[in-house]
Amino acid sequence: MRMRTRAAYGFLAPYLLIFATFWVWPIIYSFYLSFLATRIQPWSFNPTVTWGRLVVDPAFLNALKNTLIILVIQVPVMIALATVLAVLLNSQLLKARGIMRFAFFAPVVVGEAAYAAVFRLMFNADFGVINKLIGSIGLSPVAWLGDPTAAMALIIIAVTWRWVGYNAIIIISGLQAIPQDVYEAATLDRVSKPRQFFFITLPLLKPIILFCVVLSVIGTMQLFAEPFLITNRGGPGQATETLGLFLYRQGFTVLNFGYASAVAYTIAALAVLISLANLWLGRSAR
Repeated sequence: MRMRTRAAYGFLAPYLLIFATFWVWPIIYSFYLSFLATRIQPWSFNPTVTWGRLVVDPAFLNALKNTLIILVIQVPVMIALATVLAVLLNSQLLKARGIMRFAFFAPVVVGEAAYAAVFRLMFNADFGVINKLIGSIGLSPVAWLGDPTAAMALIIIAVTWRWVGYNAIIIISGLQAIPQDVYEAATLDRVSKPRQFFFITLPLLKPIILFCVVLSVIGTMQLFAEPFLITNRGGPGQATETLGLFLYRQGFTVLNFGYASAVAYTIAALAVLISLANLWLGRSAR
C-alpha cells in the first residue's frame, strides 16, 4: 500500500513542483512585496506607501469607482439578458438550436484585439456605423470615445456583448436540468407561460444564476482588455480606467511593484467579499 502511495505522489511530483513554482510562490511573494517601498533602492519595509496609499490615492479611488459603476450596471443587465436568451435558445420551437447557441457563444472565442478594433470602428464619432444609424433617425452623433459617460456606456455594451452568450449557455444547462413534469403539471393547472417563468423557472434557476453572478463579479473586478483596447487605456483621461488597468499601469508602466501588489490583493479581497455577499443574499432570499 505504501509503495502505491509513493508511486502516486511520484507521478504527481512534477505537477506539484510546477504548481508551487508558478502559482503558490508568486502569490506569497507578491503579498510580501505589498509591504515594500519598491520605488527606492534598496527596497524597504514601508506599508504606508503601499497599503496606506490606497485610501488616499485619487487615481485608485477613481479606478474603484469606475469598476463599481460597471459592476452595478453591467452585471445585472447581462445576467437578465442571458436568462431571457437562454429560455429562447432552449425553446423546442427554435430551429437549428445548435447553430444559434454557437452564434451567441462565439464572441467569447473571438480574439480581444480583433473585437476591440471592430468596436472602435463601429463607434467612431466621425464614420462609425452606430453614429450613422443614430443620425438616420434625426439624433445628434455621440462622441463615444471622447465623452466620459459615452465611453463608459461603450465599455458596458462591449463587455455585455462578449459575455452574455457565455452566461446564457451556462443557464441553458440549468434549464435542461428542470424536470418537464413540473411544467406539464403547471399547464394542466392552467398556469400561463409568464407565470411559469417567474414562479417555476426563475426559482429553480437561482443556483445557476448565482453562479453566473459570482463569475461575472470576479471577471468585472479584473476587467482590463476593453478599457485598454477600446477606450485607449481608460480614456478619455481616466474616465474608464478600471482596477485591472490601474494595476497594470502601476506594475508595468511606473514599475511600482509594491503598490501594484497591494492593489492586486485589494481587487481579490473585494471580489471575494462581493461574491460572498451575493451568495448570502441568494440564500436569504429562499
